[in-house]
Amino acid sequence: MAVREIFAGTPWWVKWVAVPVIALAVFGGVLLSAIGLLIGLLFKVLVFVALVGGLIYAVRKFMASSS
Repeated sequence: MAVREIFAGTPWWVKWVAVPVIALAVFGGVLLSAIGLLIGLLFKVLVFVALVGGLIYAVRKFMASSS
């Protein structure tokens, strides 16, 4: 049984409105968790880059002033 056979004879709003709304209701939490995880990971990567850059800057500044 193909998807086209399942939706055959149903109004357009079932395919294009009701099914996506149900999918978002069921999988919305999973999508939000995945997006939150990606944003959190990106934030941690940016903090890591900033800290490493600051460390390199401080070490170079210290090495330049000590010689």
